[in-house]
Amino acid sequence: MSTPTDRKDDVAGGVVRIALLGCGTVGSQVVRLLGEHAADLQARAGARLELVGIAVRDTAGERAPWVPRELLTDDAAGLVARADVVVELVGGIEPARTLVLQALESGATVVTGNKALLAAHGPALHGAAARGGADLYYEAAVAGAVPVVYGLRESLAGDNVNAVLGIVNGTTNFILDEMATNGLSFDQAVALAQELGYAEADPSADVDGHDAAAKAAILASLAFHTRVSIDDVPVTGIRDVTAEQMAQAAESGHVIKLLAVARLNRDARGISVRVHPALLPATHPLAAVRGAFNAVVVEAESAGRLMFYGQGAGGAPTASAVLSDVVAAAGHKVHGGHAPRESTYAQLPVLGPESTAARTQVQIGLADEPGTLAAVAGIYGDNGVSIESVHQQRSDDGVARITIISHVSTEAALERTVAGLAEEPRVHEVISVTRVEGE
Repeated sequence: MSTPTDRKDDVAGGVVRIALLGCGTVGSQVVRLLGEHAADLQARAGARLELVGIAVRDTAGERAPWVPRELLTDDAAGLVARADVVVELVGGIEPARTLVLQALESGATVVTGNKALLAAHGPALHGAAARGGADLYYEAAVAGAVPVVYGLRESLAGDNVNAVLGIVNGTTNFILDEMATNGLSFDQAVALAQELGYAEADPSADVDGHDAAAKAAILASLAFHTRVSIDDVPVTGIRDVTAEQMAQAAESGHVIKLLAVARLNRDARGISVRVHPALLPATHPLAAVRGAFNAVVVEAESAGRLMFYGQGAGGAPTASAVLSDVVAAAGHKVHGGHAPRESTYAQLPVLGPESTAARTQVQIGLADEPGTLAAVAGIYGDNGVSIESVHQQRSDDGVARITIISHVSTEAALERTVAGLAEEPRVHEVISVTRVEGE
């Protein structure tokens, strides 16, 4: 087995050995770019980047023509043992977790795009890196080519972040965009996303918000110097968003986006993190993010509002983020130094619904008769929620559709209000509950 001393000797000889775990859409592009830009990458890193092996499950499977078949191996652990930098693009928890821990504890730097692994086992990975004197890079884990991890971890290290709002899942953004611009139903938009390769055959991880939740946990951890797990992130996906809701949002000057939201609550001395569909005013920077693109808006105390925008998925864009980490990692191997260590000094609690602030738009079907609006207003008042606006659409069947937007209140109070509306006899139906952001 290669030791940290062996690695230092080889690096001193002008070579940094790269092991690639996984050779799918992103991995194959990493191989291509390593070959095509070898001279530039060597000049930037200060050493030749040598791809010493590619671990795959099936060495006989079909590969891109530029992938050297002689580098393919099914012995991932053996490959990790002889590398200076391990690029993990397997995805999922196992065997990725075991291989990454092996690499870090033996002193090899790890570059990963595995948001699920980081969100579930981040503390263990950072601990292994500290014990092994190794570095852990993960720019590609959050928003593909968008350099938001670097921005939060390094560029804003001298500032205080107040909030992070992001569109961090390109699949759901494409689906919602198609519903908004072309009037497609949710099912039609999902089918189109699958046809174009934006959505998997089973799109659950995307449309149910779990992919975005893993990324929200990573962003919140970086922004607020606090360990946040995916288990800390309440999630609402987009399955219940309708084309009618999208059209109504447009009529009122809004769009609906699936957002990862993390905020600092100074009064409560904690943070809130969640993923949900939200109404955004059309003037908000995130409202203009179209198709499968990603964007993250950071509100910082001194820097003000910053926006990171770009392609959040795809082989070449994500490979670009991977290689930026590889070059940085190789540079540290050659010249000394380390990537920023995990910063968790703040140790802020993740707030529950009683301390988490929110605004909502609630649509209800209401008996069109005297006294019903007063009853609804009473339910809001009884739960301590102030109403900002009320819009009524009359119908011919005796049921009026009422849209109510609240002022900022606690999540708990808003939840009690919705429950009270559902129990009110004159309320025929609670049609939808949508959070409001960016105003």
